[in-house]
Amino acid sequence: MEELETQLKKRLTFAIISHPDSGKTTITEKLLLFGGAIHIAGAVKSGKNTKASVSDFMEMEKERGISISTSVMGFEYGGRKINLLDTPGHADFSEDTYRGLSAVDSALLVIDSVKGVEDRTRKLCEVCRMRHTPIATFMNKLDREGKDPMELLDETERELRIGVRPVTWPIGQGRSFKGVYNLVEKSLYLFFPGEVQRPSDIVKIESLEDPLLDEKVGSTLADKLREDVALLNGVYPPFSPADYLAGTATPVFFGSALNNFGVRELLDTLTLMAPHPTPKTSEERLVHPGEEKFSGFIFKIHANMNPKHRDRVAFMRVCSGSFERNKTYHHVRSGKPFRTANPTAFMAQDSEIVDLAWPGDIVGIHDTGTFKIGDTVTEGESINFKGIPSFAPQIFRYIVNADPTKEKQYHKGLDQLAEEGVVQIFSKPHQSNVRVLGVVGQLQLEVLQYRMEHEYNAKCNYKPIDLTIAHWITSDDKKALEAFVDEHSRRILIDIRGTHIFMSDSPWYFERIKGANPAIRFYATSEMVEERSASA
Repeated sequence: MEELETQLKKRLTFAIISHPDSGKTTITEKLLLFGGAIHIAGAVKSGKNTKASVSDFMEMEKERGISISTSVMGFEYGGRKINLLDTPGHADFSEDTYRGLSAVDSALLVIDSVKGVEDRTRKLCEVCRMRHTPIATFMNKLDREGKDPMELLDETERELRIGVRPVTWPIGQGRSFKGVYNLVEKSLYLFFPGEVQRPSDIVKIESLEDPLLDEKVGSTLADKLREDVALLNGVYPPFSPADYLAGTATPVFFGSALNNFGVRELLDTLTLMAPHPTPKTSEERLVHPGEEKFSGFIFKIHANMNPKHRDRVAFMRVCSGSFERNKTYHHVRSGKPFRTANPTAFMAQDSEIVDLAWPGDIVGIHDTGTFKIGDTVTEGESINFKGIPSFAPQIFRYIVNADPTKEKQYHKGLDQLAEEGVVQIFSKPHQSNVRVLGVVGQLQLEVLQYRMEHEYNAKCNYKPIDLTIAHWITSDDKKALEAFVDEHSRRILIDIRGTHIFMSDSPWYFERIKGANPAIRFYATSEMVEERSASA
């Protein structure tokens, strides 16, 4: 138990979240750079630099310069073992991001200071707020002309409904950007475009009246900083680690990830104050990380991480106890024993075998079809972790095999990518040969076709379907549910868990059917169905 307590205090597991193009993957690379995990950071979209980003490893990600799948990376810094998840920013890959957030203890929100708070930013923060996940905020791209920093703080507090507590404050902006002032440490960090920060770039300022401040940044910017700090001290309470850990306030940092500026201060602060592994909720009870017996859950499955080997990896978050290589555990859903000889820790697609993993760690398990997203592994107890949802798709298509000679490859690819969570695959009652594809966004359709062709040597085509709104259905009255399914069979689909889904073509029609069938309950996510079933 003493070793467990020691390891718990070392762990820091967080996700990086943002609206697309805010610089999320760039800041991920710079955190890895400062953490010593990599020696050169590749710009994600740079035409001059052909090196792909470390966390974007799928071919389609490299081609488009976007994150399609959550990447898991680990490194050590400041005495802590850091597990970092770089999540997709694009709305079409929301589910992958939401599942990633279920496996972390805190989040780092990246905001583009030129554009401010955007749509995806709001939705991601709402998910964090639902789970009381602590959020730190990095205002990026201060080397560009953008919104006034005071305006950014007001907008963040108003739009995201969270208290803001500036930890660093910018001196100038765009071409006049000179660096940041650390309000907690009373230190000045000077900015030099395109250079990694040097020790001499940090200047201790005992007082803002120190003439050294004017000497370093010029009298005009020095006076502006003095005015800003006086205003900040009058408007915002001092930063409180307790408010941050409770998820009610976010510490705010300013900088330029592309220019390596402000990232080290952010990493230093996170290392000091970000939460250790937190308790996780199961349907049966709250599971504490300090419990002696092991438990963990699968939050992500990725097929073909190494195309040469056509491997499939299940990503597991360790929730309590310790996970040991070659030890036999209990796979709760199947009730069968489970053992792995090669659990791995990841740096994006690169991995190394680990003998022992602790709460907060993300372990990769080579999987032959044993696992599904949401599965729990324990030392014997039957518990089921919550908070790993499937959302109702917004786009539906019939999917058909475009090359009958590749029937086996077609079905294998479709099944594996559905289990991975890239798309949702539904069947029709009594029509097993008809398959319906459901996705959150249009780009997922392109990703599926691309991966089917390049990873499984199979091709698929889509055909339109006139139903657009999905709700998972259940009922305490089994006969009522059976009768409803029979009556509306044309509008019924079945997901991979065997749960029924009712399809409608308009909100008006859905409300009419809902009102006419009080015995049937309708849900927008599969998670709500599972919670209701567990409590029934």
